[in-house]
Amino acid sequence: MKRFIKLALTVIVIASLSGCGYNALQRADESINAAWSEVINQYQRRADLIPNLVETVKAFAAQEKDVLLGVTEARSKVGSIQVSPEMVNDPAALAQFDAAQGELSSALSRLLVVVENYPQLKSDANFRDLQAQLEGTENRIAVARQRYIRSVQDYNVIVRSFPSNLTAMMFGFDTKPQFTVENEQQIQQAPKVDFGSE
Repeated sequence: MKRFIKLALTVIVIASLSGCGYNALQRADESINAAWSEVINQYQRRADLIPNLVETVKAFAAQEKDVLLGVTEARSKVGSIQVSPEMVNDPAALAQFDAAQGELSSALSRLLVVVENYPQLKSDANFRDLQAQLEGTENRIAVARQRYIRSVQDYNVIVRSFPSNLTAMMFGFDTKPQFTVENEQQIQQAPKVDFGSE
């Protein structure tokens, strides 16, 4: 009889563990890490375009030193932030990253407004190519951020839902902060620049 009770308890424990949500938590956490890597990848792509963009503009609009310096400084600030997968667990580090990216977006917008005063620059093939790449990158950033936000949302639902919330508490899985910024509407849109003929 004792053997039967032990066997029954073992079966019950194994059956309950299969629905505990641990594997779902692991999958969701890995999904967040992958989505975060894509966000970083797209921001890095944008940062890599900036030196070429600044040099191209400098060749035509050297007198716009303040704007060019602002873009360069904003890019430098973004580059100085140590980015790691653990950043997604630290709301303060995530906010610092968001703020630096927002400053860079703002500096790029100012640069592209200045470009409007230089028709010869707007007609330069190198500049048009860089501008198209920058617009594409801004779109990729928006898509990557949306995927990250969705991954965090899915993870947080698992962490807060019963019975997986019990497993989450047992193994130390906490909700993760969402990727938001003060000027989220502004940075989700690619800078608007009209390169129409003059």
